[in-house]
Amino acid sequence: MRVALLSTDSREVIRDYQQLQPGFGTAPEALLQGFASLPEVEVHVLSCTQQPVRAPEKLADNIWFHSLHVPKIGWMRTGYQGCIRAVRKKLKEIRPDIVHGQGTERDCAISAVFSGFPNIVTVHGNMVALEILTKARIGSYGWCAARLEQFTLPRTGGIICISDYVENLVKGYGVPTWIVPNAIQKMFFDFPRTNSPAGKRPLLVNVGVVSERKRQHKLLALLASLREEGLQFDALFVGLSSPNSAYAVEFNAMLEKANRKHGGFEHITRLDDPSFCQLFDRASAMIHFSSEESFGLTFAEAIARGLYLFASDVGAMRDIAKGVERVQIFGLNEWDELKRAVRQWLVSGGDRLPRPASPPAEFVQRYQPTYVAKRHLEIYREVLEKAAAP
Repeated sequence: MRVALLSTDSREVIRDYQQLQPGFGTAPEALLQGFASLPEVEVHVLSCTQQPVRAPEKLADNIWFHSLHVPKIGWMRTGYQGCIRAVRKKLKEIRPDIVHGQGTERDCAISAVFSGFPNIVTVHGNMVALEILTKARIGSYGWCAARLEQFTLPRTGGIICISDYVENLVKGYGVPTWIVPNAIQKMFFDFPRTNSPAGKRPLLVNVGVVSERKRQHKLLALLASLREEGLQFDALFVGLSSPNSAYAVEFNAMLEKANRKHGGFEHITRLDDPSFCQLFDRASAMIHFSSEESFGLTFAEAIARGLYLFASDVGAMRDIAKGVERVQIFGLNEWDELKRAVRQWLVSGGDRLPRPASPPAEFVQRYQPTYVAKRHLEIYREVLEKAAAP
């Protein structure tokens, strides 16, 4: 089978066109890892950029890469007309069996729909839901992305949903849907495990962009109040922090104040995947208390490393935690309950309990890249059979 995968090159997202290698985000990259283990499938990855970039011919033995230069006029302001035309032209050369658009955030979904080939779309972050959540103003990027999503999804051959939560948001479009969680990268299953030094203070981690949605203000206040009670632990926040965000600026001030008073509070902006594996092995627990969640990949990656988890009941969290014992999930605003649970866990020495050597088999089959890639092939065949039917 020949598959065309339309994905956003991270060099376009961060406007760094000098980087030598493309990147596609953790979920698409994990899916490509799965496809790389299936030699019977031929994959062509297509990405549009506003500036020419270096483009390796192949990403793996059976995975080709095509970078398409599309001037700025061909992007959002024209409904991605330039991207649509560039993709259609390249696909006429490739002649794929099916086209798979990765996400409705940018050009991938609408280019898949207008590709001229059988197509499906994966919804990662639902643009209509985000428009409502952020109260996007008319004409803004969020508002336009939501309108394009509403136009695109009814016209595709099917929608891959990463959770029940996403499926409930898109089932009204009247096209077939399948629930397939995003794969997490093989490294989180295979990277050698390291043990945290005995006697070290518990380390609680929170991962996510510093923003209202991730609610670091309340979480930091909660952790500081536990330190006021005399409980001993360190806390590490990992996530991008924009100097243009009033929320992020206030968070930095709160963190500095907590550090002056208690010590042991830290924030870093980013880590590579091997460093995340090492962090999760060194940490005692993760607290993930977002108000809105679609991906949940960090949550799943932590489970793959056996980390204890406290989480809010949003998005795909219960789906991800299915069959996993070392997880506590709370209502969206049950901050007092979360505080009691963290306090009890610390007092009882929960951080010293041994971790499982590997995640449950059911979890592996849901999130390991090869399993996820095989499920995608089953869906592709189903879509092609339906397209071929008289």
